[in-house]
Amino acid sequence: MSHSCSHLDAVKTDHRNTRGCEECLKMGDTWVHLRLCLVCGHVGCCDSSKNKHATKHFATTGHPVMRSAEPGEDWGWCYVDQVWLGFEPMQPL
Repeated sequence: MSHSCSHLDAVKTDHRNTRGCEECLKMGDTWVHLRLCLVCGHVGCCDSSKNKHATKHFATTGHPVMRSAEPGEDWGWCYVDQVWLGFEPMQPL
């Protein structure tokens, strides 16, 4: 396992496309926590949610870096390098 992320150059945005999980909103479903793709702004639900849309987004797009979209949380994850990342705390919408 790598100890650093080699994909930070892929980070393009911290803007959220939606206020909730994009796919769950379309389906009328619920989620546990939200994750933000830092490449395109996609908001997906976490792996504790039944639909796991954030991880499915990575599997479909290959966008490697995400962060928690929960207010006050300051962590992210690189799916490719399998490492935790630190960020400024997420602000509420």
